[in-house]
This record gives sequence, structure tokens and C-alpha cells, in this order.
Amino acid sequence: MMPKNFYFVVLLGLVSLFSDMTYEGARSITGPYLFYLGAGAAVVGFTSGFGEFISYGLRLFSGWFADKTKNYWGLMFIGYALTLLSVPALALVNSWGLAVLLIILERTGKALRTPARDTLLSYATFKMGRGLGFGIHEAMDQIGAIGGPLIIALVFYLKMGYKSAFLVLLIPAIVALSFLTFARITYPTPQKFEIGFQKFEAKGFSKSFWWYLLGMCFIGAGFVDFPLIGYHLEKTSILSKEWIPILYALAMGVDALSALFLGFLFDRIGLKAIILAIILSLGAIPFTFLGGIILIFLGMILWGIGLGAQESIMRAVIAQLVAPEKRGMGYGVFNTFFGLFWFTGSFLLGFLYEISILALVILSVIFQIFSLPFILKVVKTVNINPL
Repeated sequence: MMPKNFYFVVLLGLVSLFSDMTYEGARSITGPYLFYLGAGAAVVGFTSGFGEFISYGLRLFSGWFADKTKNYWGLMFIGYALTLLSVPALALVNSWGLAVLLIILERTGKALRTPARDTLLSYATFKMGRGLGFGIHEAMDQIGAIGGPLIIALVFYLKMGYKSAFLVLLIPAIVALSFLTFARITYPTPQKFEIGFQKFEAKGFSKSFWWYLLGMCFIGAGFVDFPLIGYHLEKTSILSKEWIPILYALAMGVDALSALFLGFLFDRIGLKAIILAIILSLGAIPFTFLGGIILIFLGMILWGIGLGAQESIMRAVIAQLVAPEKRGMGYGVFNTFFGLFWFTGSFLLGFLYEISILALVILSVIFQIFSLPFILKVVKTVNINPL
């Protein structure tokens, strides 16, 4: 019989599965949708970057609030509701300005819920291995991220438009909120999963935390988000419209598989697993923006590997570097700086797209390479391998 903490991880995984089906389905077409509404590449880059900045930046507050109040479930309910209801509302707008507002509101919901959710996951994954636990959660998350874009592709195949696509996504949103309610009733205090196992000096964050944060900030600055990739594919007409969400679904599938593998690897070799993922994903942007159809598909596979690492083992590291009672704040600080660099990088890369796609590619790769010395410094100074 599986332990209760495993079932809790799976239950939160189901919440993420159906919520990702909603908002990743939407994200697979937000770039083309903004283009359809008349927005330019700079607007798409700004929206993507600023949305991620809000998504990450507000986590400083929500992480602090989660640690202060211990009201993890309340933050999760508010955050998920805001995210999941903003997506279907995109069907009701007729201007790119209102669409941008709803996209940012969806990201705001993610900012409110994520530190609380990751903190509860960190408690539940201590005994099972954090790499594996966060990997399982991310894999389930990405099953939904595959399903959402495929639903959108089916809507387009049936000759329905963008508005019908967004309305269909209301169904998995309701299912996600139902699973969240069940999780709250079944496991009201997941903090108990880690009680008595780990002792930290909780006066502040270690130097290793800050070195690790700096390295991840370069990753955020150089990692091109999918809305700009989708915009590029729509504008160049390399692929027909219905293939764009399918390509995104492919990346999400790779994300799911790589999260499980890298999580397993992380529990055995630590941060070296992250370095491997970064090196593998360096080819993603050159192949996607400069290649033909075959290289685009290969690029999205590599892009999925990089995203899988970000959403699984890169989150697991924080739980190893920060005391339990400060973990919400730790996730908040980490994600605020990561989001700031993501926003700056996305806006800059969106601006460069209008000038030179080659310059966009070169800068993206350089930023990601710059992350490696800082991560290597943490590898040499701290053993974060929990097993």
C-alpha cells in the first residue's frame, strides 16, 4: 500500500493536470490569437514577459503571506479560481488590449497559488525523494498540458474559431477546482508529512541559495516562451495553424517524460542533472527559429527538456536549500527574481525579433550558457542530494 504522502502528491497532480489542460491549452494559441486581434511581435513579447513577471514577481508577497499565515489552501483556491476563470473569458473579448489584461490576470492567479502549492509538495516529497516527487507532479501537470493543446487542435480541425476554443476550456477548469476541493477535505494539514525529519537554521538564505538563484535568472532571461515561438510560426506560415498547438503538445509530452527522468536522476546525482538539461536544451531556440520543419520539431523536443527541468528539479532544489518554516518565502524570492529576468529577457527577445532573428537566437544561447558557472559553484559547495 502506498503511503499517504504519495497519494497527496498524485491528488495535487490531478489538480494541476486539469488546470494545465485549461491554461496551457490557451497558451498554445495566445500568440496567434493576439496576432489575430491585431497585436505586433513586441506586444506578444511584452505580454508573455510581463505575464511571467507578474506570475513570478507576486510570489514574493504570496510566499511571505503563506509562511506568515500558513493559509496555504486559501491562497491555492483564490489563485486557481482566478487562473481558471480568466481563460474562458478570453472568448468574450474583441481587442488585443482586453486579451492582454486577461492573460495577465491568469498569470496573477498562478502567482498567488504556486508558493503555497510548492511548499505543501515539499513537505509531502521529503521521504519519497524530492526529485521524484516534483517529477511525478510535473509529469501529471504536463499530461494536462498535452491534452489542452490537442483539444484546441481538434476545435480548429472542426472549423471552429478561437472563441469556441477558449469556451471549451471551461470544462477542465471546473474539474480542476473539484479535485482541489477534495484534496483540501482529505489532507487539511500536509505539513505533518515532514515534521521531525529535518532541522534547519532558519535565520536567512544561504550563499548557495543566492548563487543558484543567479544562475537560474540567466536561464529565465534566455528561455524564449512559447507565445513568441507560436507567433513566429504563424507569421512565417512554416506550419498551418492547427499544427501550432500540436507542436506545443509535443513539447509538453517531452516535458512530462523529462521531468520524471531528471527527477529520478536528481535524487542520485544532484545538480548535475540540471546542468545536463541546460546543455541539452541549448539547441532549442536555434533549431526552432532558424530551421525547417524537421529542425523545428527537434527544437521543440529540446525546448520541452529545458522546460521539464525548470518545472521539476529546479523547484526541488529550493526545498533542499531553505528551511521548512521559510520555504514559502524562499520560493517567493526565487520566483520573483526569476520572473524579473524572464520578463526582461522576453521583452528584449521580442524586440530583437523585429530587428534580427539571428540576434535573438545568439542572445538566448549566451544567456543560458552564462548560468552554468553559478550552478557549478553550488555543485561544488553544497551536497543537496537527499538520498
